[in-house]
Amino acid sequence: MGAAVLVGLVQRDDGVQVLLTRRTDALRQHAGQVSFPGGRIDPEDSGALAAALREANEEVGLAAAQAAPLGYLDPMRTITGYRVVPVIARIAPSFVPHPDPAEVAAVFEVPLSFLLAPGNLHRLDIEFGGRVRHVLEYSRYPAAPEQRIWGVTASILYNLRQRLGTSA
Repeated sequence: MGAAVLVGLVQRDDGVQVLLTRRTDALRQHAGQVSFPGGRIDPEDSGALAAALREANEEVGLAAAQAAPLGYLDPMRTITGYRVVPVIARIAPSFVPHPDPAEVAAVFEVPLSFLLAPGNLHRLDIEFGGRVRHVLEYSRYPAAPEQRIWGVTASILYNLRQRLGTSA
């Protein structure tokens, strides 16, 4: 199954921020997890970019005109079987999120500098489906300690760090 997410970068006075959401606890898959706006690529979508923009609009109210696509990161596989294509986009600083309460419990931003710092990313071993899996997890960001950034979201951010040439 194909999916796309929008890795939104927002320039703020204190630096570039990354737009993240926390999914509601009522969702069937990945409930309560921190993620990027995104979802399944529908047949009417022309591709990953169209799906990511459509989903960002549905989930957080981001108009396509407020996003300037910059490129793609490496596709990632989730443990639930999705092949996720991350789309990087610059988000207009004027964007104000309007989350869909059926899908999004919270919208927040984390400084890109925090996410690029090697000391903030750790490997975590979890058991899923009777197997131990190695996943990535970020230290809790002090301004949003209740938000756990891990799994595919953390892997996508690690891929962004690699692409930007920041030390591993």
